[in-house]
Amino acid sequence: MNTHVRDHRRALSLALLSLLQFLIAVDVTVVNVALPAIGARFDAGPAALSWVVTGYTLVGGGLLLLGGRLTDLLGRRRMFLLGAALFALASLAAGLAPNLETLVAARFVQGAGEALASPAAMSLIALLYPEPAERAKALGVWGAISASGLVVGVLMSGAVVQFLDWRWIFGVNVPLTAAVLALTPLLVRPDGPRALPSGRLDLPGAALLVAGPLTLVHGVLRGSVAAVLVGAALLAAFVLVEARTPRPLVPLSFFTHRARAVANAATVPLSAGLSGTFFLATLYLQDVIGLTPLQAGLAYLPFCGALLAAIAVVARLIAALGTTNTALLGLLLTAAGLGWLARLPAHGDLWTDVVPGMLGVAAGMGIGLVALQNAALTGVTEDDAGTAAGVQRCVDQLGGSLGLAVLVGMALGGGDPQGAGFRAAFGWAALGVLGTAVGVAVSGRRRR
Repeated sequence: MNTHVRDHRRALSLALLSLLQFLIAVDVTVVNVALPAIGARFDAGPAALSWVVTGYTLVGGGLLLLGGRLTDLLGRRRMFLLGAALFALASLAAGLAPNLETLVAARFVQGAGEALASPAAMSLIALLYPEPAERAKALGVWGAISASGLVVGVLMSGAVVQFLDWRWIFGVNVPLTAAVLALTPLLVRPDGPRALPSGRLDLPGAALLVAGPLTLVHGVLRGSVAAVLVGAALLAAFVLVEARTPRPLVPLSFFTHRARAVANAATVPLSAGLSGTFFLATLYLQDVIGLTPLQAGLAYLPFCGALLAAIAVVARLIAALGTTNTALLGLLLTAAGLGWLARLPAHGDLWTDVVPGMLGVAAGMGIGLVALQNAALTGVTEDDAGTAAGVQRCVDQLGGSLGLAVLVGMALGGGDPQGAGFRAAFGWAALGVLGTAVGVAVSGRRRR
């Protein structure tokens, strides 16, 4: 195969792998603008609706580390196809869901599909582009397409709900994922023979990492102290399992590196703030201000623009300020944005009460999350780079889901949120991010 044909085939493969990742990213945010319509269809309140958002990321985040391990053991193309098929079938089930319970269950399965497909796609790209410079460029394309999916999800949701029906936000995944399934065997080489894995998979650890956060979220949303305690016990059991199993999903020694531990801990409230802003701002825009779904989607344009602009400059900020100071800047901008949203009136205005806060959150997230991702990869080697990346992404997803549940469950309760409820939720989120900034600053000084 000559160089031109090989490069063309690799480019097509990269586009195909990136397409599925784009759809996976779209489904993180696409439901937010559709939530009021889903709630009206199934007579569901904010607490119940939050499962439509968190179910996807909780299961996806909880199984992500196991998905990476299965990819190494059973084959990258095989796991990519299995994950894509699960994602497509779950999208179809979500679009046809006759009740909220079925919709949430379908979102769980979508998350499982993501956990298999995403690590497989990333590792396939690494094999397609073995040279470091080419690989960095290819992964940059993959990451940029993924980030654009988060933006497109918000914008697309408003148009689909306004002109079609909320069910189509899931239905559009089916033909596109079917195309991925059909073309992958033609473009991506099959997996080679696989040796039987030595030792057992850490299935108990994976089960606990999914069950613990799910039980915690259930307890918070229902106000059940017993369920919260059970969830905490399951997560404690996960730590014990990881300490004793010979092949853990996450070796506990990984967290003895202070910079990585601090970066991962700081990611939790930051991700919670982003998830909370998407969820709560959408309800405020439609239920309080009275925007249509299309108008609510378009209202996120400034947010999306600020987020992309922040991501574009964060590398230069890290070079000029250092990773810790850049992360602090992101945290403080996010806290300022959340603080602005914590003053939302009972009858607010889009441009004076909502947009300034959303811009602060967007800029802070774009700067802070990327800086923390860099910090979370401090000092990694060939042996633990994959673990470091997997842990950071897992923490990002689980932190956002748990934080959203806390904001909705503890601040808003099970009823319809009013002005005071929105103010309380954003206020607690702002305090959490501000406290995290203080912790990061203190930790940074101790390392000097």
